[in-house]
Amino acid sequence: MLLRRLGALGGGAARCGLSLRRVAPLRPALSFTQSRGRAAAPPGDEAQPAGNHRHTVLLPRTSFPMKLAGQELLERELQIQRECAFDQLYAWQRERKAKKEFCLHDGPPYANGDAHVGHALNKILKDVHNRFEMLRGRKVHYVPGWDCHGLPIELKALGELQTKELTPLQIRQKAREFAEGAIARQRAAFQRWGVMADWQNCYYTFNGQYEAAQLRVFEDMHSKVTSHTMTALAEAELEYNTEHVSKAVYATFPLTTLPSKLASRALGKVSVLVWTTQPWTIPANQAVCFMPKTYCYPWSDLEGGVCQHPTISGKEVPLLPANHVTMAKGTGLVHTAPAHGMEDYSVATHFNLPVECIVDEEGRFTELAGAELQGQCVLKEGTATVISMLRAAAALVKEEECVHSYPYDWRSKKPVVIRASKQWFINTANLKDKAKEVLQKVRVMPESARASLLAMLDRRTYWCISRQRSWGVPIPVFYHKETRQPLINKHTVAHIAKVFAEKGSDSWWEEPLETLLPPDVLKKSKAGAVTDYERGEDVLDIWFDSGTSWAAVLQEADPRADVYVEGKDQLGGWFQSSLLTSVAVRNKAPYKALVVHGFAVSEKREKMSKSLGNVVDPDIVIHGGPDLAASPAYGADVLRWWVAESNVFSEVQIGPKALNSARESVNKLRNTLRFLLGNLQGFDPRTQTVDSKDMYYIDQYLLHLLREYSIKVTDAYNEFDCGRVIRLLQAFITRDLSNFYFSIIKDRLYCDAENSVGRRSCQTALEEILDGVTRSIAPILPHLAEEVYQHAPGHDDGETLFRSGWIKSSSVWRKPGLEEAVEGACAIRDSFLSSIPGRNAVEYDLTIAVEPGLLFELMESLQEEPTSTSSQLTELMMASRTTLTSALPRDLPSDTITNNGSFLINLEGGVIREDSAYTIAAVPISLSRCPRCRRYTSDTPECLCPRCQTVHGQPQ
Repeated sequence: MLLRRLGALGGGAARCGLSLRRVAPLRPALSFTQSRGRAAAPPGDEAQPAGNHRHTVLLPRTSFPMKLAGQELLERELQIQRECAFDQLYAWQRERKAKKEFCLHDGPPYANGDAHVGHALNKILKDVHNRFEMLRGRKVHYVPGWDCHGLPIELKALGELQTKELTPLQIRQKAREFAEGAIARQRAAFQRWGVMADWQNCYYTFNGQYEAAQLRVFEDMHSKVTSHTMTALAEAELEYNTEHVSKAVYATFPLTTLPSKLASRALGKVSVLVWTTQPWTIPANQAVCFMPKTYCYPWSDLEGGVCQHPTISGKEVPLLPANHVTMAKGTGLVHTAPAHGMEDYSVATHFNLPVECIVDEEGRFTELAGAELQGQCVLKEGTATVISMLRAAAALVKEEECVHSYPYDWRSKKPVVIRASKQWFINTANLKDKAKEVLQKVRVMPESARASLLAMLDRRTYWCISRQRSWGVPIPVFYHKETRQPLINKHTVAHIAKVFAEKGSDSWWEEPLETLLPPDVLKKSKAGAVTDYERGEDVLDIWFDSGTSWAAVLQEADPRADVYVEGKDQLGGWFQSSLLTSVAVRNKAPYKALVVHGFAVSEKREKMSKSLGNVVDPDIVIHGGPDLAASPAYGADVLRWWVAESNVFSEVQIGPKALNSARESVNKLRNTLRFLLGNLQGFDPRTQTVDSKDMYYIDQYLLHLLREYSIKVTDAYNEFDCGRVIRLLQAFITRDLSNFYFSIIKDRLYCDAENSVGRRSCQTALEEILDGVTRSIAPILPHLAEEVYQHAPGHDDGETLFRSGWIKSSSVWRKPGLEEAVEGACAIRDSFLSSIPGRNAVEYDLTIAVEPGLLFELMESLQEEPTSTSSQLTELMMASRTTLTSALPRDLPSDTITNNGSFLINLEGGVIREDSAYTIAAVPISLSRCPRCRRYTSDTPECLCPRCQTVHGQPQ
């Protein structure tokens, strides 16, 4: 039964096809120490036949270059992009019929500078997956976008000007020009990297249609979620300087009303002593806080006390308990100014204290601080004046310098003043539970990132969505001139959204109020005359800008992306703002999956910094630097390989070592592909392919391995694990191809007749391997893949790989018994090779003795005749002649080398299972070396072997 089943595999009694390791003259013999041939020569390193037989050998021939470097490499990549119409690929695949659509929604990079290596990591990772999905036959939806508003862009635009006396419209014009310039440079870089998209139809957060969609989301959230104005502290992007030096003071607050439990004691005049590193905040004091159960008097003894403000006559402030007070620094009694500290603000919220801001936007005291302080800079002369006021009131106990941590602006690197202001807020407390619920249905890769996402969501108690700038989307609100009540509803917002869609958000400043607030809208809003109102001056937070991109870009009945792919910094940024806006409006996440990658760092794992000199510019990576010896031109595919090879779920290192390694890997792959192309010269798979059942077992076996490889590669791409794709590729090429298959089939390829079944069987397998390997790496190396495809047989000029689909592996390649037959023979070869260390297998005559049973039947399917120099078994053994028998002869020569072992056969899921023993006897071959194929298969020296005699007279 087993023989009949194996017979269906094809091959039967194998014709000649011996594959030997040919050694060039005067070159020492090589030994093979594994079943998959550790000592195989690299592709292209071929020994040449002697004399006039050379022209009869079918050595590899191809015009595919072995190596491309420098300007030649760069020009070839650009040529590939042109010839293969990279710029038209996205539109082509959008127009074709497809059963499924795949949507990767692009998180918008910030339009404030040139493309950097973090962009490369992100954009290339996205493109690899998009190209994979497209090759699989899905219709990819990927619209690149840019985040165009915000303070950094406004400041950079203003920094180029000599004067800052500009109107909002002038500021916006300059900011727009700056953003457009950055977008143009970034877009060009992304295109050079080979990123597939319709680059003429991207999305921009300053586009009128986008802004209109954003306002519609804003209005929907305003009507459904608590979104309102209130006074609060709006934290900007801050970093903390631990070496900041402040003037600190100890100051007294006299008790005017003793706590009830202390009133009966004769304490005389009593004051509480506070310590603060920000004495300028004392004029804004509203309370003195203490920590419960910490002092010599229990906290309840202090409750109810009232103090006299030290610098404001007649103002009294209460003593209040607060858990943020500690004994680590100061006196244990904390001066509290709710308008200038987050913890202080929390106390005011809890006890309903006034929040009076006495500092303007420029960091100067307002008239509310009093005539003595008005106009003074709080961090400079204002501090000195307050200390003088404390001294004059006899409230100053001590003045000192204090080194401590203080918030700085991350851009200007200057200390900031925290102040309360009127802002628009979204109360995220009402959204968080639902957001957590919908996140349970979202796939997160890596799963470990889910905890960080939830933790950051937990920490957000509210979301301040208003900013006091000119460059942004105006909050569509009008204020009554007298009552200051806001006018905002579905009628006003819908009308403004329509205006923005047609004219852009500049119309908020350009158009007369009557255009923004026409009579019909006023009537629907039940409001007064248009002259009663003035437009608001705040703009929306840029996280709201980008967070509503799902509504503006995914224009479908139910806009929901298959995946969002961004760096880990977006766990508290775009991932979160997108989630909150979508949950608020639709009760669902805007994404089905999240892929969270790490940051690009130096090879020393340092954050990239110009001051450290470790910044890697992707443009220099591709095109080279001024010193090409130090900064060579690697091209786009090497940059893409670096991204794919890295473990993107952690920090990704880049530098000369990583890039040189990537280049070497790409060149090795190129060399393997060149070997495949060279051996397919003259082969047309459309007419010369050998049917699977007639192919040699070793060729069928490689197709079986190719199918396993393609399945694993597909799974790795599905998991966004490009690093696993590359590991699988390198293992397949090194172990299965170079060290195993190539070393076995070279003789059959080079020395068999050109149109023989054995050679065409091998070429059939090689063409499938070339096609499968090329397609498997195409998402990562699109330029190389298309270049190979241009040289590969079987398609017409002008065809491109990316328009022809994914790996075409067939279930026919998985056949019962095939794997066991070949791997059983390889196990026997292991024993043989281990017994002749340092020698060449071709120098031996081999006898294999196998007990009758399954293993014998498998080996017999590879060699039906007892002894052969041309069987498939001999080819796999890499010996010169093989005899298959059930028992070794007794009269073996004295120089015979023997070895034995066993092979476990497991068929049909364990239904057929047998552990079979075998013995190998190897003796030096008695035949002569053929001058053409250089195998020991000739009867006499200098005479061709029977196979070569047959082929020699045929035209080559």
